[in-house]
Amino acid sequence: MFQNQNIYLDNNATTRVDERVLEAMLPYFSDLYANSTSQHIAGLTVNEAVENAYWQTANLINADAEEITFTSGATEAINLAIKGLADQDRKHIVTVATEHKAVLETCQFMERIGFEITYLQVAKDGLLDLNLLNEAITDKTLVFIGMFSNNETGVLQNISEISKILKAQNVLFLCDATQAAGKIPIDVKTLGIDLLALSAHKFYGPKGIGALYISAKAKLKLLPQITGGGQQRKLRSGTLNVPGIIGLGKASEVALNQLEEDKKRIELLRNTLEVGLLQFEGSFVNGNTENRIYNTTNICFPNVNSEHLIMALGNISVSNGASCSAVTSEPSHVLKAMGLSNEEALSSIRFSLGRFTTLEEIEIAVDRVLALAGEFATKALGH
Repeated sequence: MFQNQNIYLDNNATTRVDERVLEAMLPYFSDLYANSTSQHIAGLTVNEAVENAYWQTANLINADAEEITFTSGATEAINLAIKGLADQDRKHIVTVATEHKAVLETCQFMERIGFEITYLQVAKDGLLDLNLLNEAITDKTLVFIGMFSNNETGVLQNISEISKILKAQNVLFLCDATQAAGKIPIDVKTLGIDLLALSAHKFYGPKGIGALYISAKAKLKLLPQITGGGQQRKLRSGTLNVPGIIGLGKASEVALNQLEEDKKRIELLRNTLEVGLLQFEGSFVNGNTENRIYNTTNICFPNVNSEHLIMALGNISVSNGASCSAVTSEPSHVLKAMGLSNEEALSSIRFSLGRFTTLEEIEIAVDRVLALAGEFATKALGH
């Protein structure tokens, strides 16, 4: 049975499109194909569906529909937010060493055009010391960029406390919620977030579509990065990806309706997986186990090369880094920033579960990982 069964435990990389989302999208590839900005009946009909998707997406994070700008994904949303703020007097940005490369590499670009960037370190459990954040802010600080949930470890930062520090010093807050949106409740108003990036394919929507939430305050400072047609209130020109937008809207609606249901079931499966895998001698979980998202565990298997183990697992899909480089010979920058050695980082694997994960799959995965990890460790130790 195992040989023919694909077991997908890499849901932080991407997720399967929910059937309800696919069903909602399909008409917009065929009968309802008109351009949403056209003024004829066909175009107006499509535009009505797009407007509904704005509302659905906004509702997921308790925003207003006019505060949502659709993008090609979270990476573009992050680029729009960071580069769009560049024409300001303040030329200092604060971020965290464990951010996704979409943030880190964009910040490196900002350094090249004259910005000063402060990269804050985290504790061994992956949490940011808020005292470090407070000390890093100056009268030149424009924005702080921080993840809601880390893509490799699942660690959840204290977003509300971060926001309080930023508000007190009039610093904008760009939150990368790529791994949190659609999985846990998010209220941008209560949390005091100014800009928030999300991506549909992380919560059972299609690839190639995401969104940037832009508060009224942030909008006054933000310049568009794609110009040419004036679409989306002139913040992101170009013909709209209507099927993708409909998919994001529907994925947002479905996620909001079953947040608690998904959490309860997936967390139980994650804990079952974790307990089973921690039977491996010397293994340990990377990151804070109290403040983390419910679908993720990142485990170090001493004396086991994670790249070799991933390849040997065959039909069981897991990763040892960010989704943009799931199998790599380089140690994870996230785990290194948390104080792990190169050897420990290269022996660590991320398991991320999803809506379609089953208990049978978890049981098969535990048995298979333990057996193969045991073989690799025995060879490495020369036994």
